Amino acid sequence: MNAPGPPIATERLPPDAVPRAAALLAAGALVAFPTETVYGLGADARNARAVASVFEAKGRPHFNPLICHFPEAEAAFAEVLPDARARRLAAAFWPGPLTLVLPRRPESRIDLLAGAGLDTLAVRVPAHPLALALLRAVALPVAAPSANRSGAVSPTSAAHVLEGLSGRVAAVLDGGDCPVGVESTVLDLTGAGPVLLRPGGVPVEALEAAIGPVGRALPLAAAEASRTLRSPGLLLSHYAPGLPVRLAAGSVGPDEALLAFGAPLPGAGATWNLSESGDLAEAAARLFAGLRWLDAEGTRLGLRGIAAMPVPERGLGLAINDRLARAAAPRG
Repeated sequence: MNAPGPPIATERLPPDAVPRAAALLAAGALVAFPTETVYGLGADARNARAVASVFEAKGRPHFNPLICHFPEAEAAFAEVLPDARARRLAAAFWPGPLTLVLPRRPESRIDLLAGAGLDTLAVRVPAHPLALALLRAVALPVAAPSANRSGAVSPTSAAHVLEGLSGRVAAVLDGGDCPVGVESTVLDLTGAGPVLLRPGGVPVEALEAAIGPVGRALPLAAAEASRTLRSPGLLLSHYAPGLPVRLAAGSVGPDEALLAFGAPLPGAGATWNLSESGDLAEAAARLFAGLRWLDAEGTRLGLRGIAAMPVPERGLGLAINDRLARAAAPRG
């Protein structure tokens, strides 16, 4: 991948600057914007150069597809071929943190790079009012992965975006902190049975209540080895802070930072509690901010790593543990 061009002045736009953000997107520039999950790095999905600029800004592998965002379901379904399951899920969960992977319409004008050259597209309708206002104003499909450098912790505030992408993108539309805090659930509907590609903001139990049993995708290592990922967020080492992450910690040393859940383990050099009360929704919303803070504070204090306490494997705990497993994966 080519090195990015010279730094540009990144504008921090207030919430009432939607027209300015839309104009930048329509002109082929990159604009970060808030969704209910994390901040997205938006580009006109029909503009090949703009889409390429997303990968350039993020340093993102080209085989990892992007999610295309729309203001309402029928706009999304104009680019893909929905079945009855897709329409049922859209009625139940859109706007909201659910991405559907569906067959691409032959006449779709979305750039092939946005779908990593596959015959599918990942589409969703976000629930954040500022995201919807921007999508309505620009009236274009907007390809938007998380607005961070590839492999780094996902951003849940405008400040996080600027930490990683200032000088690489035209603007960030500041909508405050993201309420959900983990990315959207990604569901593949291209086969006979639905397959969960990435747990996220909509628990799999809710999906199964709507459409019946949901299968699970390949293990992460096998998915990455195939290099034909149908979904964003399926790289093995992803969401990674600079300090190494140790999972399922039952104890912690003074030379470690602690990512706590519930009553914190004693003795850590620094502690961030996802949720003292054990609330998985609160934990999800605080996850990426916590990893960022522990990484920065642990580095400042000379700590050797981050110890993560166990999080239950249910509901949003699946998404949290998915992110933590990627953060702890060996770096290639």
